[in-house]
Amino acid sequence: MYPFTYSRPQSVADAVALLGADPAAKPLAGGMTLVPTLKQRLASPSHLVDVSRLPELKGITFDEGMLRIGAATSHAVVAESPVVREVLPALATLASLIGDAQIRHRGTLGGSIANNDPAADYPGAILGLGATVITDRRKIPAEDFFTGMFSTALAADEIVVAVQFPQPRRAVYLKHRHPASGYAVVGVFIADTSGGARIALTGAAPCVMRWSAAEDRLASAGDWSPSCVEGLRLPSAHLNDDLGATAAYRAYLAGVLLRRAIAQLSDTAESAGH
Repeated sequence: MYPFTYSRPQSVADAVALLGADPAAKPLAGGMTLVPTLKQRLASPSHLVDVSRLPELKGITFDEGMLRIGAATSHAVVAESPVVREVLPALATLASLIGDAQIRHRGTLGGSIANNDPAADYPGAILGLGATVITDRRKIPAEDFFTGMFSTALAADEIVVAVQFPQPRRAVYLKHRHPASGYAVVGVFIADTSGGARIALTGAAPCVMRWSAAEDRLASAGDWSPSCVEGLRLPSAHLNDDLGATAAYRAYLAGVLLRRAIAQLSDTAESAGH
């Protein structure tokens, strides 16, 4: 690692002030992405501002159809939360599939989305549900938050405080895990919302993306079933092509996972009597 200054502020306002005073400063939450890059000398911040213990960034609440999760809430807490399991079980499932037990107990929601790794899981849920990212100064819609590989709409001194998820009628998250890292080679989050179907893909492309052609198929079909998207192919031209999987294989996986997710949603609806 390169040398750096470490601070543990007592409030979000203090953290923002520290970040604003030093352009090379970085916020530190769980550190599951930042610390490995520091060890490999791929990053050299002059100052780390530890926000992991700020009470303002903790907690899970549900009110008037909105699930609010603090940015410093760990993946394990989300996965095990009775509130999340009741009102948005797909999100609890997603959190339970992140990495391994150590990562789930250290990694945080805010850190995951602020880094916007192409293979991270939470971006799929945020875009798939049309969530809102709440920072220390504004509210950012999901469509505006993720801007590209490892990049977001956040300013350098801006901190994610919480994420607000609208409760869908039903939702499912499925992913093909990389056998070593647990990251998504491809992940599909599908939600049945008041505005229609929303389908987000993570791991497939340099940045989380909506699969609009699949959404249109479900909208025109009316009754969701795997046959609605039979023959639909995700274009592979701009998908990730690396040691984990080729672009063509990722396109194939997206179709397989989409059909499985729709089948799972259909089974859930039938068992609920819809």
